[in-house]
Amino acid sequence: MPDSWWQEAVIYQIYPSSFKDSNRDGWGDIQGITSQLDYLQRLGVDILWCSPMYKSPQADMGYDISDYKAIDPIYGSNRDLDRLVAELKRRGMKLMMDLVVNHTSEEHAWFLESRASRSNPKRSWYIWKDPRRDQEDGRPQPPNNWSQILGEANSAWTYDEKTDQYYLSLFTPEQPDLNWENPDVRAAVHDVMRFWLDKGACGYRMDVINLISKDQRFPDAEPSLGPDRKYHPGGKYFINGPRMHEFLQEIKHEVLEKYGAVTVGEMPGVSDVDEIIKTVKRGTGELSMIFIFDVVDIDNVPGKVRMTLQDWSVKDLRRIVSKWQKAMIEKDGWNSVFCENHDNPRSVSRYTDDSDEYRTYGATLLALMQTTLNGTLYVYQGEELGMRNFPKSWDPLQDYKDIEAINFWKKSLDLYGDDPEELARQRKVLEKKARDHARTPMQWNAGPNAGFADEGVKPWMRVNDDYREVNAEKQLSDDSEGLSVWQFWQRGLANRKMHKDAFTYGDFEDVGAESEEVFAYVRTGKESGKWLVVLNFSGKEVRWELPKSMEVQGWMAGNYTKGKPDKSLKDSVALHPWEALLGRLV
Repeated sequence: MPDSWWQEAVIYQIYPSSFKDSNRDGWGDIQGITSQLDYLQRLGVDILWCSPMYKSPQADMGYDISDYKAIDPIYGSNRDLDRLVAELKRRGMKLMMDLVVNHTSEEHAWFLESRASRSNPKRSWYIWKDPRRDQEDGRPQPPNNWSQILGEANSAWTYDEKTDQYYLSLFTPEQPDLNWENPDVRAAVHDVMRFWLDKGACGYRMDVINLISKDQRFPDAEPSLGPDRKYHPGGKYFINGPRMHEFLQEIKHEVLEKYGAVTVGEMPGVSDVDEIIKTVKRGTGELSMIFIFDVVDIDNVPGKVRMTLQDWSVKDLRRIVSKWQKAMIEKDGWNSVFCENHDNPRSVSRYTDDSDEYRTYGATLLALMQTTLNGTLYVYQGEELGMRNFPKSWDPLQDYKDIEAINFWKKSLDLYGDDPEELARQRKVLEKKARDHARTPMQWNAGPNAGFADEGVKPWMRVNDDYREVNAEKQLSDDSEGLSVWQFWQRGLANRKMHKDAFTYGDFEDVGAESEEVFAYVRTGKESGKWLVVLNFSGKEVRWELPKSMEVQGWMAGNYTKGKPDKSLKDSVALHPWEALLGRLV
């Protein structure tokens, strides 16, 4: 049972530019967020996590920060944020900020000083290296062969002609990496964290926090992308680097413990149980929890970059979910539960069937799964509506906005412009995996711009074509035979809190034979007893055999009816496509 206030909280992620525009400039803003707090409270949200709203040139949608202590004018002002915190507090809710300190913007004052000269006191705040030299003409070449994370065709190093050195920029040239080996850098980060905690933030989501410690040898990466590629992923030398735990322990003792703050670390590229438990173990771990990406990486080709595709099965999903549910319970760690965020496509399109016929069932199946798993639950804006990927007909050169998607498509055109078959395969990856799918404006109603912005205003990004059918206003007032996606999420969140001893803190056991269609498990609480969750991850009618030792007392909820499902209590259960059931066991 709980030993921290944040464990049973429901955390709702807001992508500020796409949530609600209040001032007719086509960008979402803080006043727009504040205007929708009653909607979020009614859903069952406890904490808002807002993606970065700090001053930024927006090379990577705010993840390139030029001033850590100022809100960017496109989102409002520091005073607007103070009001948001006050309005949240009035409703018994809290604000989580996004901490992006692996890198800054190239326009940050720290970097402007750092690149001014080799002798500048802030030169060592970033990672500068002498170039290699081309053996034929002596031209400067990057210090090693690491590829850029948001564009693997490019080098992770950016050349500065004035000082004849390269700086490390793992994500884009506009995002130079900070040198965490420098204690002055770490002290400056601690100061930034205290600033927002003193203003009322309850904690931080910590962006790519496991990249802050680099192997100081900076060796070449293995040629994993093939001999024809110049640059290759160097994650082996900066993911969970040699001093990462030391740096995080320092943050914990210098800042976090003094505020009782909640933290969730974005830690891509790590799946080792013991390494993760070291980070999140009760008492000794540095962070409250981390985002484990195994579920959202399920369709990535192992060892390759994110923008790849492979088939996956329900058996894979069962193995991943069961692994982390059991590991955190047995080893005294803590899970984050999520299927969506701003860096991944829509879950209903990715894991189920987003067709008009089955979108509601697929979205509610995922909702039932998430609301019955151990850990702190995260809901991404629009997920509670079953928002889906935008149509395949959208033009990559006009309608996609994300730098990763733009770089990917430019690379694909360069490499495969004369190979229509391969270019079509790359287009399929873009259509399925682009981060842009999660960043279309929030669909509030069937009016102009889906209610995101006033009529006559051009949103910064195109609104998904389906907003007249998929929107909050319609789903909140839905009185049809079944529950809307929003209503299902609201009921699921309330049920999760009512039976938190089982769903948030209880024991987990996957049950039944491994299946190509069904994932089933039992959650057990000391007071709430045993609950069976049955999920048909297929578009087929399926009959699932209940284990012989199991007896269902009653089916309490499902996604095909508002009331209690009328299903068999023993032997086997007939399941419709994408059907999800929750039952009490004897």
